[in-house]
Amino acid sequence: MTDDYLTTPLDATAVENLKAGGLRFVHLGGDDKATFEAWLQAIGRGFHAPRVPAEEIDGRLEAFAERRMAGVYDDTASDAATPVGTISSWPTDLTVPGHTSVLAWAISTVTVSPTHRRRGIARNLMEAELRTASRLGVPVAILTASEATIYERFGFAPAAMAASWKLDVKRIRWTGPVPTGRVHLVESNSIRDGGGFDLLERVRLGLPGQTRFWGILWNRLFEFPGSDDAKHVRVVRYDDAAGDLQGLAIYKVVDNDHAPAELQLRYLVAATDDAYAALWRYLLEIDLIGTITTNLSNVVEPFLWQISDARAARKRDEGDHLWVRILDVKAALEARRYSASGTIALEISDTLGFAAGNYLLRVNGDGVGVVTTGEATPDAACLSLSANELAALYLGGTSAFTLARAGRVEEKTPGAAEAFDRAFRSELPPSLNIWF
Repeated sequence: MTDDYLTTPLDATAVENLKAGGLRFVHLGGDDKATFEAWLQAIGRGFHAPRVPAEEIDGRLEAFAERRMAGVYDDTASDAATPVGTISSWPTDLTVPGHTSVLAWAISTVTVSPTHRRRGIARNLMEAELRTASRLGVPVAILTASEATIYERFGFAPAAMAASWKLDVKRIRWTGPVPTGRVHLVESNSIRDGGGFDLLERVRLGLPGQTRFWGILWNRLFEFPGSDDAKHVRVVRYDDAAGDLQGLAIYKVVDNDHAPAELQLRYLVAATDDAYAALWRYLLEIDLIGTITTNLSNVVEPFLWQISDARAARKRDEGDHLWVRILDVKAALEARRYSASGTIALEISDTLGFAAGNYLLRVNGDGVGVVTTGEATPDAACLSLSANELAALYLGGTSAFTLARAGRVEEKTPGAAEAFDRAFRSELPPSLNIWF
């Protein structure tokens, strides 16, 4: 997609709806620092975050340059220059099963001032984004949610889960493979500005649920220069026996008055099983560490089978992370690959209309699907579901059989849920290890 999305006019329906409520819906350009700073501080207020220091504004402005930014303003408020609603969005690639990706519309920084709740701001912001994405031909919308009860009414559903892990290092001995390469401690900028991003791109298409990210999202992994956390971040890389970069980990150690410290793993990416093993062995064998904690890890981690005491690694806080919304059923389903051939009929309801209709998915022996509209054929496994359930199932991390048991999916033909699951199965549970 070209940069035209940055200048596409705001959704006219939302503009008029908000205007009727005495509010202005405004598209922000990147050329007004004062307006951007007020918008940025409004986001921080919405998420109860500290104010962004003045010396960081220029860097944030540059980082947000690839995003489409909008705000809702109340000219009668005492601080009329600060928006009472914020949102940003951009096109990106979402990895789907089959080592491929689909164009997705990422939605972020959605806030509404507590003084302006129940005035339709969030509804108009979200529906405007969905209509804009649809108008631009983007088949899927995605977001990471700070609350789990907001987005279902817009057709979203959790499609990739995440988990936190806590490992009691004192009880663990490494029993996994012995790596053949070498681990190096490096300065953040050497990997941030060097080959780290290329490694991410090389790995991404093998991990359903991952997105292509750059700019502020990439730099944020290492913390912003000058911030207190940046002083504590450590970066380790793994090079294979040939000297090629195959993995990296970003972490910080929280000291506890000379007691065994906590190592907080912020990010780990590995292009090979060898790199994965090497990085985890390194982390587990660092001296003076009592526990390792992770966030946004996969719900299934191989390291559990590479340590002497699996009970010393506790999975906690498993739950939703990446939310998906299907806008164009044909384009979305044809973008991914499938694990079994067959014909699947889908009767889809959608209160917002984007995905509503009857669709026929025919998958050939190579796992390639072709979608047509129309009624189910006699050989089809037929399901009736809403756009939400389709979104939950899309990446292969949720079972149609489970949703049928929950009453969220209706089997119109016997065994349809099992046939669906055979086709939609993903070898790896979909996961996303960043917030956006």
